[in-house]
Amino acid sequence: MPVAIITGASKGLGRAFAEALAARGWDLVLDARDAEVLQGTATALEAYGARVTALPGDVTDAGHRAALVAGARLLGGVDLLVSNASALGAEPLVRLAELPLDGLRRALEVNVVAALGLVREALPSLRAAPAGAVLAVSSDAAAEAYETWGGYGASKAALDQLAAVLGAEEPGLRVWAVDPGDMATDLYAAAVPDDDDPRPDPVSVVPALLRLLDERPASGRYGAPALLEER
Repeated sequence: MPVAIITGASKGLGRAFAEALAARGWDLVLDARDAEVLQGTATALEAYGARVTALPGDVTDAGHRAALVAGARLLGGVDLLVSNASALGAEPLVRLAELPLDGLRRALEVNVVAALGLVREALPSLRAAPAGAVLAVSSDAAAEAYETWGGYGASKAALDQLAAVLGAEEPGLRVWAVDPGDMATDLYAAAVPDDDDPRPDPVSVVPALLRLLDERPASGRYGAPALLEER
């Protein structure tokens, strides 16, 4: 069966996408920092008959990234790499004039450097896969200027560019950066804790991600709302 590595997989969009893949017969290697929550997710997904390897850790740790790829190889390889783990840089978000530089560095390390490090670790397996793909979870903050979202948005814009260049350099793979749109997630709640407006459940975004896998469009940046509207 195909194998996916998904970072930030214990909750939110990562868990929702992992569950959809498990239901389709994929085997999974899942990452998150909270070991207890991650194990609960893994146990739930095993009910679909999937083989699930749960590896708690920090994606900025090179040893942890190597363990994720090694775990996938034990399951048969790496067919899909999903970079979903994200850091905001400040919680709650603040204007650039108040953004701690250490917070910005953390956002860049998690959202950009670690994502590239994991791609590099997995690249031989991705190239060997029948239909290797990389999916980088981006944000509309990467392309729009929203007050207080500057540090996070800059890191996601850098992730978009890495994905674009990787797609050009690896024509045998599919490399997609995906803006999922508004979602009700713990990340958003931490970013803007005073915002009580209802937002869509991350599960509503999953069909857009599955469409990419099913139709394998050219490498590039895609918006989940547009993918859903076009169906």
